[in-house]
Amino acid sequence: MSARTTSAVGDTDTTVTQDYLKAVWAASEWGGGASITGLARRMGVAPSTASENVARLVEAGLLEHEPYRAVTLSKEGRRRACLMVRRHRLLETYLVERLGFDWDEVHAEAEELEHACSERLLGALDEALGHPVRDPHGDPIPLPDGRIVQPELRGLDTVSVGRTAVVARIDDDSAPLRQLAGAGIGLDTPIVVVDRPAAESGGRRTRRPTTIRAVLAPEGTGEVVVPAGALWVLA
Repeated sequence: MSARTTSAVGDTDTTVTQDYLKAVWAASEWGGGASITGLARRMGVAPSTASENVARLVEAGLLEHEPYRAVTLSKEGRRRACLMVRRHRLLETYLVERLGFDWDEVHAEAEELEHACSERLLGALDEALGHPVRDPHGDPIPLPDGRIVQPELRGLDTVSVGRTAVVARIDDDSAPLRQLAGAGIGLDTPIVVVDRPAAESGGRRTRRPTTIRAVLAPEGTGEVVVPAGALWVLA
């Protein structure tokens, strides 16, 4: 975690503020929501620091929060977060498609670049890329007006063993990304669920990581065990 995320929120247009808004967006985008504890972990600070910063951003009209409830974005907070997410994901896409970075190493680079990227440069990147609507991991890139083009997705754990599905989103985590790339699995790759064994845990059945096989060609396939929640497919 970079040093900027450990600072307190002061001016509401600082990199720390931008990081908090983006963190709340990320925590809410695929279900769930942002908690003080979760924000503290994501930002690399103590829960008390995260709580203080959230309170300042609530006072500034960028976040909304009531005790024991999720932290959410206000209308203005969502607008600002959307701009940061658009920057981040366009930068990730440019790094992969034009500069040859691997998809498991672009997140950290985009984190550093997004705060210094002007709107003029961002527009040029968007034009050069042909106005993409998703980043290298399948996350939607917000349009300039804030709209989001997002297909219907479902988690891999909803696909029955033996069924084929098409990869549409992969969690932005280095280890799973490297494993999937090594097996020839990326966005739009057809995959077959090979196995999903169940385990007993405290009298309850829990699911272990799912084994999937990429349908690459009749003569060759790659197989990999996917962590729970790491991969989404087209619904």
